[in-house]
Amino acid sequence: MTDCVGLFLDEGLVMVADTRTNAGLDNISSFAKLHHFHRPGDRLITAMTAGNLAVSQAVMNLVQQGVRHPESGEMETIWTVSTMFSAAALFGEAIRQVYRVHGEAMRQHSVSFDTSILLGGQLAGRTMRLFQIYSAGNFIEATADTPFLQLGEHKYGKPILDRAVTKATPISDAGKLALISMDSTLRSNLSVGAPLDVLIHRNDRIDEFQTYRVTENDPYFAMLRERWAAALYDAHRDIPPPPWATFAPAASA
Repeated sequence: MTDCVGLFLDEGLVMVADTRTNAGLDNISSFAKLHHFHRPGDRLITAMTAGNLAVSQAVMNLVQQGVRHPESGEMETIWTVSTMFSAAALFGEAIRQVYRVHGEAMRQHSVSFDTSILLGGQLAGRTMRLFQIYSAGNFIEATADTPFLQLGEHKYGKPILDRAVTKATPISDAGKLALISMDSTLRSNLSVGAPLDVLIHRNDRIDEFQTYRVTENDPYFAMLRERWAAALYDAHRDIPPPPWATFAPAASA
């Protein structure tokens, strides 16, 4: 399984992905799921993948080698697309091509053709955008009303983002909230695991992005986990109990 989250903010993008892949409790491994494509002064595009690893890797290779445009017939790559919408369409067509080649064989072996991608970034002079691309190759876009998108095992961390993230959230706070969200998933689901890969991309600053790998022993992450757990404990202790849960002591005989 996996957990990937992309936050779409006024200040920029925060992208976080775990690295755990597994085919059973006794076969756990780690693969990077966050990939970025940077050409100075021109583009910074980040993709995070979830689902079948072989399918995801095939798609990532295709978008770099080239995919034929279904209408023009010309080859396109992640380096030649002129907009982020075209980049999302490129990934969608790459998924469909992988399905045409491998989909039937996978079905015959009872293997699910399952992949999804979060794709965010900006081309010089263009608007920053964030998309979620599905196994059919179709996609949706993050908006001011929906300022984050998630892939994989997100149900444990989503409530935190639902309550706290808006388009106006400062990027520093968003990075903290993304890690708290990921920690909630790590604590409740063994199929998601560290290290975590983080990319911070500020709006209109293609060449000033930051990447970071958060390990289990990362000092800041350890502090964040401890303080969040303590804050939750203190918060529920400070809230009065519901009146129907308070009982008067039984009268003595």
